[in-house]
Amino acid sequence: MRKPKPLLSNAQIPLTQTITAWDESGTQREIAIAAERPLTVYVNKRELVTLMTLGAAPEALVIGYLRNQRLVGSLSEITSVQVDWEVEAAAVWLAESVALESGRLQQRTVTTGCGQGTVFGSIMEAVDAVSLPKTAPIHHETIGALLEAVRLHPTLYKIAGAIHGCALVAVNGTEVAIRYYVEDVGRHNAVDTIAGWMWLDDIPAAGHVFYTTGRLTSEMVLKAALMGIPIVVSRSGISAMGYHVAQRLGMTLIGRATGQHYLIYTHPERVAR
Repeated sequence: MRKPKPLLSNAQIPLTQTITAWDESGTQREIAIAAERPLTVYVNKRELVTLMTLGAAPEALVIGYLRNQRLVGSLSEITSVQVDWEVEAAAVWLAESVALESGRLQQRTVTTGCGQGTVFGSIMEAVDAVSLPKTAPIHHETIGALLEAVRLHPTLYKIAGAIHGCALVAVNGTEVAIRYYVEDVGRHNAVDTIAGWMWLDDIPAAGHVFYTTGRLTSEMVLKAALMGIPIVVSRSGISAMGYHVAQRLGMTLIGRATGQHYLIYTHPERVAR
């Protein structure tokens, strides 16, 4: 029997807006651009953070943010998430038995990711608490199939640009299927949205690989690890801290992945040929 879900709004909003621009020949054109907007999150009336987002799935974004920041331990702790774009705010109510830890909220790290993120508490404390499955291999052909599936997937980036995409990809042998794909102005927002969907749909991490168009920083590695995903594939490269955190966690990071080409940065033993 599935546990009851939080009461959620359905605050969908246009992801682009149209402006006038001029091309290299001086010709005027109407083009679509990413509709970045602020969303301030309040938990039990307490202001927590302001996220810069497209607003593709704001309720899932907020839930995933709380999950990946370890501010809540399960979906059952969240009573409701109500988003109101007129005031650019998300009101979160937690169960009466749940209380935010004031000490950890005061300890925050502002990251340098696109859209800039905030990580509450100690990053290395979170790393020490993570345990990833060691038996989660992926075949070389599967990586190629994943990259082809992502390439063919319709994206807002092809229309407006200036955004990142993340996907949760189900893997069965050499077959792949994109379960979720979301785009946002910051890659950390996109991964948080997927984390929220996974909780809402009760989707386990087992049998899945995470894909991102963004670089593999420590924040991205940690978020994927907290979701229980041991293999992350990126179109971009890796930062030094992302590398060291992944090594410590036992996570396989695959970057510079386009076509049939990629680099395995950490724990190559998971990739079979």
